[in-house]
Amino acid sequence: MPEIRRARERFHTAGDGVETWHNFSYGVHYDPDRIGFGPLMAINTERIDAARGYDEHWHADVEIVTWVLEGVLLHEDSTGKPGRIHPGTAQRLSAGTGVRHSERNASADEPLVFVQMMLASEHDGEPEYDQVDVDPAPGVLTPAVPVHAPAALFAVRLDPGQSVTVPAAPRSLAIVTAGTMTCGDTDLAAGDEARFTAAGEYDLSASSAATALIWQLQR
Repeated sequence: MPEIRRARERFHTAGDGVETWHNFSYGVHYDPDRIGFGPLMAINTERIDAARGYDEHWHADVEIVTWVLEGVLLHEDSTGKPGRIHPGTAQRLSAGTGVRHSERNASADEPLVFVQMMLASEHDGEPEYDQVDVDPAPGVLTPAVPVHAPAALFAVRLDPGQSVTVPAAPRSLAIVTAGTMTCGDTDLAAGDEARFTAAGEYDLSASSAATALIWQLQR
């Protein structure tokens, strides 16, 4: 059976036009059972008010993967690779030996909502930037941006009545990003997670339109 983590159980922080829901331990919000899942160490859902965001800050030794749900994210970093990230684009910043970046809402009047995920990185060189346009066909596991980690990210879109089978992996994590999906006898709403460890393949189904992100983890 999967381990279910509900959206309401996430840690919450807010201030200066930014709200964040943390699926893993963060800062003063510490839970020894929420340090990581395989190489995954953070899944944050961020809501940023118009014209607000994160000023330049430092990362090293992590893969940072971003998936926008609403609005446009303006990204700038010390590699000189700016980006405007829209829904349907998966972005990866491999921090490597160290990188500075900023993330802001590109709109002066609309909110920005995105999911940002971090993994322990196997990249120990200069920082790298990549972004990939992803257009999931209904009912198909669609690869997103590659990462320097024993992991692969997939996007899923299900139309009403559709289902998808996720192949077996040493670990797998599904997080619903919109709508409601069913995993076995369990309903998963937006922000809910299902985590599998050496559990074989599993099915996700939807009675109405829904989307999810799936991490297939090799350890």
